[in-house]
Amino acid sequence: MDITILDRQPNHRSPSAEGMPGYLTIDLGALARNYEKLAVAASPARAAAVVKADAYGLGAKQVAVKLYAHGCRHFFVAQFGEALHLRPCLPLDADIFVLNGLQPGNERACAEAGIVPVVNSLEQLHRWSAAANSLKGRLRAVLQFDTGMSRLGVPPEERLALANAVKDAGLIEILFIMSHLACADDVESAQNDAQLVEMSRIAAEFPDFDICVANSGGIFLGNAYHRALVRPGIALYGGAPTAGIRNPMEAVVRLDVAVVQTRCVPAGASVGYSGGHVTTAETRLATIAAGYADGLPRSLSGNGAVYCDGVRLPIVGRVSMDSITIDISALPEGRLKLGTLVEVLGPNQTLEDVARDAGTISYEILTGLGGRYDRRYV
Repeated sequence: MDITILDRQPNHRSPSAEGMPGYLTIDLGALARNYEKLAVAASPARAAAVVKADAYGLGAKQVAVKLYAHGCRHFFVAQFGEALHLRPCLPLDADIFVLNGLQPGNERACAEAGIVPVVNSLEQLHRWSAAANSLKGRLRAVLQFDTGMSRLGVPPEERLALANAVKDAGLIEILFIMSHLACADDVESAQNDAQLVEMSRIAAEFPDFDICVANSGGIFLGNAYHRALVRPGIALYGGAPTAGIRNPMEAVVRLDVAVVQTRCVPAGASVGYSGGHVTTAETRLATIAAGYADGLPRSLSGNGAVYCDGVRLPIVGRVSMDSITIDISALPEGRLKLGTLVEVLGPNQTLEDVARDAGTISYEILTGLGGRYDRRYV
């Protein structure tokens, strides 16, 4: 569902009337279609969903419930607290995996909630095994291996000890083994093949278990990366899974922000903190009600833009905590007024566009969108 630029109407409550600076619209239909597209691309592998960081900022409960209705039964979060929050929202046949594993002391609560930790070290396995012995029942786990990213997972030098520990942990059921690709968005990177080769070595050492290695970009690297389970993240939410080629995913998010004030300033007027921008001619400006506290980075200062009626309106001066000033001289006079919405994310400007202008990645833009917007699920 697209949202057009809206002026305040008698039947339309403005963001200011609701105490919100703008509208963050999340298209759950597009989300579901993205999931189905990824599931088809990965078939016959199963498709999971990464819903960490509150489903990349879009609402883990709403996202997970929608994806469950479309066949997803495997959900990945980063922290145990996220898993506890999500568990009551999903039927018990949905598995929730904690990518970072467990901090000491969380084992019993995890077991009682039926949540599955991703084991990243010998210590985590020993603690999980001890919990199983204490509870006198079988507990499930996933083993993660470091195949070259040096972030999370059992390092190569500990694999033999881990194999022995798995044999001794009789009450632990290993569901599958996994790793994470560091360069999956770059189809030309030699590290992708190197990590896949290393994962094949690990599979030979742990031959009884299924394999999960492909993230969003990994799905598009080919069948060799799919194995038993893929776990897309950014692609579900409309982000480009592969750099440098057309994004095959549907946009899921639209952001429209309200105008707070408009004005006309003469040539030589300074705009924003530290006079970061000085006008060279008479200029019409508008200030909109969002800033870096709302997920629009300060690095957009002088680089980014918003849109109205398909017209690019550049950001001038520094992005403030709660506001941004834009040059609206290209619009007809009077087009923008108090409460008018301008497009920050939408048909004219993608996540990748904003990320490029901010000098960052789409993940950071998406997960940074703050809680002050009026969220609408369609």
